[in-house]
Amino acid sequence: MIEKVLHRGNLLQAYRQVRANQGSAGVDGMPVSRLAAYLQVSKDRIVTAIANGSYLPQPILGVEIPKSNGQKRLLGIPTVTDRLLQQAVNQVIAPLFELAFKPYSYGFRPNRNAQQAVLQAQKHIHAGYQHIVDMDLKSFFDEVDHCLLLQLVYRKVKCPLTLRLIRKWLRAPMLIQGKLTKRRKGVPQGSPLSPLLSNILLHELDKELEKQGWRYVRYADDFSVYTKSEAAARQVGNSLFLFLKNKLRLPINREKSGIRRPVDFQILGYRFVPTYRKGDKGKYQLVVAEKAWVKLKQSLKAITRKTTPSTFEERMEQLKEVQRGWVNYFRLASIQGKLKEVDSWLRNRLRHCIWHDWKKPERKRKNLIRLGVPAGQAYAWSRTRKGGWAVAQSPMLGTTITLQRLVKRGYESLLDYYKKVALQLNEPLYARPARTVV
Repeated sequence: MIEKVLHRGNLLQAYRQVRANQGSAGVDGMPVSRLAAYLQVSKDRIVTAIANGSYLPQPILGVEIPKSNGQKRLLGIPTVTDRLLQQAVNQVIAPLFELAFKPYSYGFRPNRNAQQAVLQAQKHIHAGYQHIVDMDLKSFFDEVDHCLLLQLVYRKVKCPLTLRLIRKWLRAPMLIQGKLTKRRKGVPQGSPLSPLLSNILLHELDKELEKQGWRYVRYADDFSVYTKSEAAARQVGNSLFLFLKNKLRLPINREKSGIRRPVDFQILGYRFVPTYRKGDKGKYQLVVAEKAWVKLKQSLKAITRKTTPSTFEERMEQLKEVQRGWVNYFRLASIQGKLKEVDSWLRNRLRHCIWHDWKKPERKRKNLIRLGVPAGQAYAWSRTRKGGWAVAQSPMLGTTITLQRLVKRGYESLLDYYKKVALQLNEPLYARPARTVV
């Protein structure tokens, strides 16, 4: 197997993937842009070291990033060389495991995505399985048992050199705030092998769920089980707790785990609300969880902050990047009404940026006149003592910096893009649900 890993074609494919993913430099400070030049000089040495078992991975750079709840998540960033090698190993061993993975596992697998997981959850709920065991694994990537994981990998990967290489990556120390820390458990988030290794371990959970005949949906370490009664849900929850603790050695986050009804349940950023349509009793439609809306507005606010030194065109490109990613992810939900509200708020933010960029009163006066405002009125507004946000929301800018003028400058509303995506995918445009449930 190690010959397949080190094959020139496999390494070239791995290089292209690492280059496409970009990412930060590791402890050696080498960026992805310098990897090609480095490999021209060092490739033979690295391949020889791996082939004779003497290759030693460099430490992993530990970086803390903030979470939405105020806490921090520790990411592990391998060097670009180790990322390349991990990607090469992943390309060879992933097909061996993919054949055995279960159909209701959707995370980090080819031709599977989060939207499929959400739709499957909705299907279970509509089938009457409306008592949901929502399980949250406590710091899953930090708690993975290395011995257990390597035993599971060994079932498919019999090559000693490949196994030794994977073990070295698992045991590589992590550099956190200048101090090297030993690692005896956990899979660092940020490495190309982490998603596959997590699926290999949690495949054991999938097998247990199917063995018991339970309906479930799993996306990486986020999973839920669907039952028809609260008593059955309690029994499932207790059994899962013991299985995860005794067999997989994974702790449960008791605060975030529990038995939910559809209206209290969230999965991958989506929520469920009753349809309230005649003949649809027991049916639920998808809406976006409040945290996702807050995160979207925070991203848009950062791009349209008036003090950010960006041109209008640069802001438009950044907005389109955020809009496309967010709308494509949440396209299944009924979001037209909320998107309309966000679009209105966003256009006022853009008007505020434009007003701020005009800076001096005389420039404001001249620009207002160019936009068709009478000279006297333009003079008065250019000297107004109102704040910039108040001016941005006023009829003065609303009737001059119009939607049509913004569109000419490259602006595209979230709602228009949502409609375009729905049309391309031939999906229905959902009406906005009742205000009380959004």
